[in-house]
Amino acid sequence: MLINKNKFDVDKIDITSEENYINRRKILKLFGISTAIAIAPNALKANEKYSLKTITPENKAKSYNNFYEFGLDKSDPYKNAHTLKTRPWEIKITGEVAKEITLSIDDILRDIPIIQRAYRFRCVEAWSMNIPWNGFELNKLLNKVKIKGNAKFVQFKTKYAPDEMIGQRNSYIGGFIKYPYIEGLRIDEAMHPLTLIATGMYGKDLPNQNGAPLRLIVPWKYGFKSIKSIVEIKLVEKMPTSTWMQLQSEEYGFYANVNPNVSHPRWSQREERFIGGGFFNFKKVPTLMFNGYENEVASMYSRMDLVKNF
Repeated sequence: MLINKNKFDVDKIDITSEENYINRRKILKLFGISTAIAIAPNALKANEKYSLKTITPENKAKSYNNFYEFGLDKSDPYKNAHTLKTRPWEIKITGEVAKEITLSIDDILRDIPIIQRAYRFRCVEAWSMNIPWNGFELNKLLNKVKIKGNAKFVQFKTKYAPDEMIGQRNSYIGGFIKYPYIEGLRIDEAMHPLTLIATGMYGKDLPNQNGAPLRLIVPWKYGFKSIKSIVEIKLVEKMPTSTWMQLQSEEYGFYANVNPNVSHPRWSQREERFIGGGFFNFKKVPTLMFNGYENEVASMYSRMDLVKNF
């Protein structure tokens, strides 16, 4: 059952399916019409305000990924993630809670209604996509436990299975990262209604390479915060040290809010390469503060130095 109730819901956004997108290209080619010329007027109009009506084609979103457990190249997860076993699957909620619980994904899917949201997705590497997700607000899952008053942060952990994840058993392929992958949010960020646990994309089950079966989506933060293939959520008192903080803390801060005014040491964040389709594949567009969700989330950081706390 799908329940839509938010302005970011997919039913309020025009989305071209991958099949229709490919078929349109074939038809235009058959009649000798340039694809770029045919789509440019409408796409230009949509992109003037970086509209979510310009959705990244499904085939690109599923084949251009960072998931180092399956390799460092963008195409590696698509080629290698078939080895990940997503059933059976359990997720633990532990730490500063009255009673720790373990839930199967099937129990979760039966209990929590699935919604559809289309969000901007911004990588710290200065590329971006617009993706329609299926899932549920993280707060719906956290509300299944009684959180103790001393809990201030939420820590997430990816599955550790070297026999299924080639990057975890081969340090060279996996980028010499200490696994399992760890991420974290402040509790108010985790409970925010925009924070999603994705179970699918483009109206289908979440592919392995995109973080099946449970993946975090925090649309106003850089993509490395959106941890994949989650097996544990832990409520903690102290700020957790995430994987990228441990690797390069001077480059990857805990908050990782999208901010065009704070450059990464290797990339300016003022612009991004939007991965769309046709004429707009890898088109450069301005980066929006909080990735375009400033009205919804800026109040959480009103007393914070966003340069120091990057």
